[in-house]
Amino acid sequence: MTVFYAAEIVGKAGICAFRRGLSKLKKTHSIDFVVANADGATAGGGLGREHAAYLHKLGANAITLGDFSFYKKDLAQNLDKLPFVIRPYNLVPDAPGHGARIFDAGNGTRVAVAQLLGQVGFAKLHAENPYQAVLPLLDKLHIETPYILLDFHALATAEKKTLFALADGHCSAAIGSHTRVQTADNRILPGGTACIACAGRTGSQISVGGLIPEIAIRAYLTGIPAWQKEAETAPALQGVLVDIADDGKARSIERISLPA
Repeated sequence: MTVFYAAEIVGKAGICAFRRGLSKLKKTHSIDFVVANADGATAGGGLGREHAAYLHKLGANAITLGDFSFYKKDLAQNLDKLPFVIRPYNLVPDAPGHGARIFDAGNGTRVAVAQLLGQVGFAKLHAENPYQAVLPLLDKLHIETPYILLDFHALATAEKKTLFALADGHCSAAIGSHTRVQTADNRILPGGTACIACAGRTGSQISVGGLIPEIAIRAYLTGIPAWQKEAETAPALQGVLVDIADDGKARSIERISLPA
């Protein structure tokens, strides 16, 4: 099985890059299942319900969120009705939505997608300890399918690397998200889990995390927070392709950065 994970989609440029880039990618690669992080798809922060439906229509079999999971009210109020959208698993039990789901990938194959949220640097959404949650979660999913992809939405590289080491051998891939900069550390760990600290961002590549640089510069110079705006220059589809063997172990992980 080959799974494509689309790195965090940011703004209109990100949605456009996902639409164009995924179409191109499918012409050159055999892809069985698509996961897309869309935590910044609507105006650079959060995901609206209409954008969620549109990304699903474009080919995202599963959509993961992150620390902006509840920023858009129309999505937050309907998370339980959208079986293809996944928010962090390690939130309080009464949080809307689901942190893990099993998907039908066709031909009788099932794929599990889950997300955990880190604890470093998140001031507006607080999660339970991801290290205590990860193994019971993955072992439960493994009863249903050997094909398991984990999205770890976290800020600190050390936090991600530690969780990857803990999850090694318990999932097919552990993909880092949130920092919106593609790292060059894609590899397969000894236990057969593919990982990368950050898959990057789908959207403007001449930007600060998909947002207009000048506004970020002004905020750093003055110390006064400013409302960010989406950048549109040089859009690209970024992410990783993970080839998974029948036993659920990863055989390869390839970085993708495709101008769109």
